[in-house]
Amino acid sequence: MIEPILQVDNIHTYIGQFRILEGVSLSVPAGSITVLLGRNGAGKTTTLRSIMALTPPRDGLVRFEGESLARKRPYHVARLGIGYVPEHRAIFTELTVRENLEIAERRRGDLAARRAFIFDLFPDLQRFYILPAGHLSGGQQQMLAIARVLVPNNRLLLIDEPSEGLAPVIIQQLMLAIRKLASQATVLLVEQNFRMASQLADRYIIIDDGRTVAAGLMPDLIADSALIQRYLGAA
Repeated sequence: MIEPILQVDNIHTYIGQFRILEGVSLSVPAGSITVLLGRNGAGKTTTLRSIMALTPPRDGLVRFEGESLARKRPYHVARLGIGYVPEHRAIFTELTVRENLEIAERRRGDLAARRAFIFDLFPDLQRFYILPAGHLSGGQQQMLAIARVLVPNNRLLLIDEPSEGLAPVIIQQLMLAIRKLASQATVLLVEQNFRMASQLADRYIIIDDGRTVAAGLMPDLIADSALIQRYLGAA
């Protein structure tokens, strides 16, 4: 049996005195697009932050390519080959597009090696390469946020709510780009837009009230309207 690229086993994560995750488990096969679903406040973002050790779990285990991430600092996790696109993008608006990409280099020459692939995915970034990132549209800023994690050779990408606040035409462009980038990296995606998630992902995991409640192949979820209604409130 092939070991998944990412395995999360029964993690419990606290923010201050509040327990946010109370038993999240998930498995992400290499080469897949897997989506993490759930209502607002279910614990999806905290799950990604737990994987990155930004909010380390108190209990449970996270393994990347078979290696435990316990007691590792976020920069250690990133150096292993995990890229994180946080909610609300977190780009440096006063820096140019080029500078935002350059500071994402893990080794000298990373950007030069990946520039053609990035510009193929996101042509607007080439057009506005020397423009301050704060001058970009919301959709272009999201493209830049994703492009930054493509600069180093990351094998797993964690992307949090890429469609949030974007127009439908921009969402379609992002979907096409994520499909293309998935040819080079495994993707774990948090997405509130079920239509986008259902068209994009191979697999799904549903979190409810800090616990994993369902997981499987996306076509099976699409066919299960009762499960969708119970945990996502969408039909």
